[in-house]
Amino acid sequence: MQRSVHLYEFCYLFLIGSLIYSLLEIVFRGYTHWTMTLLGGISGAMLYAVASDTSCPLLLQGISGALLITAAEMVTGVLANLSLRWNVWDYADMPLNLYGQICLPFTLLWFLLSFPALWLCRRIRKKLRRSEENTLLL
Repeated sequence: MQRSVHLYEFCYLFLIGSLIYSLLEIVFRGYTHWTMTLLGGISGAMLYAVASDTSCPLLLQGISGALLITAAEMVTGVLANLSLRWNVWDYADMPLNLYGQICLPFTLLWFLLSFPALWLCRRIRKKLRRSEENTLLL
């Protein structure tokens, strides 16, 4: 069942997503770009929204997460790489890529990473809701 999500929850997940995405970039690429920090925050907030629909099967949530992150990566890539020519990344050498901005291997990676991210989102939601209930009781 879909339930309402408060703005502070999205902000909280935006910050967590920004941090995690940036750290993953630094660990695996050795550096990151500020646009990736924003993309990570947006991805975290989107995954939180997906995870808050408890009636949706987990597999569908993982697929949704992968497609949402890939779509956000495409928008960011078109703006940062193709329009502004910042050359933040280039998937042109990857198989099944679209304009060098997204590719099937990374979509599959986002699918796999969506499951621990969705788990984290559910844990955070429980903790935030529990904290909110305790505050209301005071």
